[in-house]
Amino acid sequence: MVRAMPTSRTAILALTAAGLLWGLTVPLTKLSLEWLGPGWLTVARFAAAAPLLAIVGRAGLRAALTPGVAGAGAAGFGAVILLQNVGIERTSVSHAALVVGAVPVLVALIAAAAGHGVARPTAWSGYALALAGVAMVAGAGGSGASLGGDAIVLASVVLSAAFVVGQPRLLAGRDPAAVTAVQFTAAALVAVPFAVAFEGVPDAAGTAAPALGVLALAFAGTLLPFWLFAYGQARVPAQLAGGFLNLEPLVGAAAGWLAFGETVAAAQLAGAVAILGGIALSTLPARERRPRRRPLRPAATTG
Repeated sequence: MVRAMPTSRTAILALTAAGLLWGLTVPLTKLSLEWLGPGWLTVARFAAAAPLLAIVGRAGLRAALTPGVAGAGAAGFGAVILLQNVGIERTSVSHAALVVGAVPVLVALIAAAAGHGVARPTAWSGYALALAGVAMVAGAGGSGASLGGDAIVLASVVLSAAFVVGQPRLLAGRDPAAVTAVQFTAAALVAVPFAVAFEGVPDAAGTAAPALGVLALAFAGTLLPFWLFAYGQARVPAQLAGGFLNLEPLVGAAAGWLAFGETVAAAQLAGAVAILGGIALSTLPARERRPRRRPLRPAATTG
């Protein structure tokens, strides 16, 4: 008989997989924006993924259908990805991916401000090291980057961090697949007015590559990672879950360098190493303090 994997280890694996898959979202978004505008891409991304998750989590849909869950999805998924798409359209893949590296630090700060616990000094050191790595990579520059695009992506990052902190309360006692399905639906709906007002009706894809990019973004970049992250987030503190978001900028920047031909310098490689080191530090388990043992008193003698 095979023993079941401990829940904590399963959660860590789910969060790691989510972070790696999310690393593909920025380059896939850049490719998909060659066909769809930021609004319609947000609609397509979530509308394609929501029905499948609803089938998986159908038993928990009634409990997940609440205004709070839907509202969080509209803001934390819909508005975040819409802003992110607009920003990615205006900056480079590596810059957009690396700005997202600020999420874990913001998660820790917002969680502490909300009274959800303060991270350990080791974890803060990890956040600082990872953020320094992001600064090293971004400071080295990159072709196609713009301050305005970076700022829009940063606005999405702040909203995303607040969503990460608040999400565990919504997940408590509910099926993560059902909650995510409801939130995806709300995210798609909230993006429709923007798409209609500013982008009109989209044309057919001119080539196969952007269409394939949209499909990959909907499933490998949305359905799987959001579900895996919700599963892991329901089982670990927000600060720990946020640490795995550092994988996204690392993978995204690597994709920008390799697939999009963006320049890479020694400082960027050093920053990537710092990001990995920061992840390792921020996710180290807390050491348990062992109670001090009192010396045994010698037994009393008689005589």
